[in-house]
Amino acid sequence: MTEARVWSVTSTTPTEKDAQHIARTVVSERLAAGAEVTGPAMSVFWHNDELGEGQEWRVTLKTSAAVRDRLANRILELHPWAAGPEIVAYPVEWAIDRYADWVEKFTAATE
Repeated sequence: MTEARVWSVTSTTPTEKDAQHIARTVVSERLAAGAEVTGPAMSVFWHNDELGEGQEWRVTLKTSAAVRDRLANRILELHPWAAGPEIVAYPVEWAIDRYADWVEKFTAATE
């Protein structure tokens, strides 16, 4: 099986401003070709052995296989939650070639 050309990487943040900062930074650094910020969403979670809940904002980033891991590391650097934010990635199993070409073009040469 061939690795997906396009990946969707998602993280959540405590504020819209945090999500926008991550989105703007990684797109400007060409670690993602595009970003979407959505929210707020109400979340229920375990933290420090206690049940918690609160609002979160989601940032979804489109990237290439070539820079996916670098993108995840950059999100860790930018994220306000030092204890380990959610960062998950899903391969885009199918996309039209023009879209995949666009993602790869704008996440190329980021060394």
